[in-house]
Amino acid sequence: MDEKTADGKLTVEDISGEHSGETTKKATPDMQEEKQEVDWKLDSDFKKFMSNPSIESALKLEKKRAEQRLLQLEKERGGSFFQNLFSGLVRNALVKEKERLEKAEATFKALDLSKLRSCFGFDTFFANDVRRFGDGGIFIGNLRKPISEVKDKLEKRLSDAAGREVVLWFMEEQVNDSTKQVCVVQPKAEIDLQFESSNLSTLGGYTAAVFLGITTLGTIAVMSGFFLEPNATFEDYVSRVLPLAGGFLTILGVSEVATRSVASAYGVKLSPSFLIPSNWTGCLGVVNNYESLLPNKRALFDIAATRATSAYVTSFLLALIAFWVDGSTNGGDNALYIRPQFFFNNPLLSFIQYVTGPYSDELGNVLPQAVPGVGVPVDPLAFAGLLGMVITSLNLLPCGKLEGGRIAQAVLGRKKANLLSIITSLGLGVGGLTGSILCLVWGFVATFFRGGEELPAQDEITPLGQGRYVWGYVLAVLCFLTLFPNSAGTFPSAFYTPPFFRGEF
Repeated sequence: MDEKTADGKLTVEDISGEHSGETTKKATPDMQEEKQEVDWKLDSDFKKFMSNPSIESALKLEKKRAEQRLLQLEKERGGSFFQNLFSGLVRNALVKEKERLEKAEATFKALDLSKLRSCFGFDTFFANDVRRFGDGGIFIGNLRKPISEVKDKLEKRLSDAAGREVVLWFMEEQVNDSTKQVCVVQPKAEIDLQFESSNLSTLGGYTAAVFLGITTLGTIAVMSGFFLEPNATFEDYVSRVLPLAGGFLTILGVSEVATRSVASAYGVKLSPSFLIPSNWTGCLGVVNNYESLLPNKRALFDIAATRATSAYVTSFLLALIAFWVDGSTNGGDNALYIRPQFFFNNPLLSFIQYVTGPYSDELGNVLPQAVPGVGVPVDPLAFAGLLGMVITSLNLLPCGKLEGGRIAQAVLGRKKANLLSIITSLGLGVGGLTGSILCLVWGFVATFFRGGEELPAQDEITPLGQGRYVWGYVLAVLCFLTLFPNSAGTFPSAFYTPPFFRGEF
């Protein structure tokens, strides 16, 4: 019987392992090296999701430890009354633990790869090799029909052969300048267990979502107070806060409904959405997790791109409506006055500075609607739309599990997306060190709270299509144009126009 390494993989040429007794033909050294390379690359993707590739091995290990501890307690009998009492309590707990492990072991049994291999064929996926992976396997071969025709048929065959439900992934890997197609098979019960361990659709998760939502409304109210005229009354405050908060809620509400509608169409379960409060912009965006498998790369792309696109469109329409209702850009009757300090040394908000305009024109004349020492008047609803564009762009940065990181993973693949994520984190860190607190805070959130990558989609072979590539690059351009710093930001340069807000009023 072959022993497993600590990560659940076999260490000998017989790839079947202790669970099923299946055998394979002797492989040449070149074939063995190629198979190991394919297996290593796939392991790196799944280990990030599956904390222990072989649950059966972990259960056996825990059961063995419980048995050894029981034997040790038996040898230690004969002490004082209190020692025996304590040992009895520990013994009862270990016996119950052993019983639970035995029940779990009966559920989490490794799949018999020899039985599963017979399910593959010329009408679905032709497998010419198989390797043990965790309690399932990696079948190396090639598709004979589109995945849409193969997946359900092959999944049913494998489930019937295994005597329980299984989950399939179809993936491609580059090995020695050639593309290899693989089908990864894992017990569904184990994948469900992994999702349960990180499930946020609980009472605690919904409570945290509500708390963050209320806090975000508070930060929006606090932020809006920074842009009031001197000696403003409470009525002035309310008349400006409500449109700004309403604008934010409209943007977030539309994007949330659109995102969940697309996710539901793909059969993907989303966790509660968590707003990120901020004293700088009122809100830094909304994040959530996927709590079920993604059927394909299109689902990964569409869900993320829908949130960003709907937020962009809603933000832009709100700004246009506000400017149209006012009949000009003077902010209307309930204008917020955007102060220089709001933009100074902060590249992520440079876009709004350009939109609201300078205090003075090229001749040095102060604009009629500007109030020296106070700021440029902007309609609260328009300001909500402009901030909505910036917040959406922040979430479109190609980093980790932000919407931009998900889009990058779908469009560019996991390797390039991971490289972009590292570069983005470094860029945000540099921005933070050079004076932008928002860069520093968002870099911390993106790197440590939204870092990593999504579990590969079940279908990573079917291409996205040209339309989605164009869609993704358009969103990337919008993100770049919105967040790229100008000379009033952190990185002054003679190539840009002179900064508007350097003067004192």
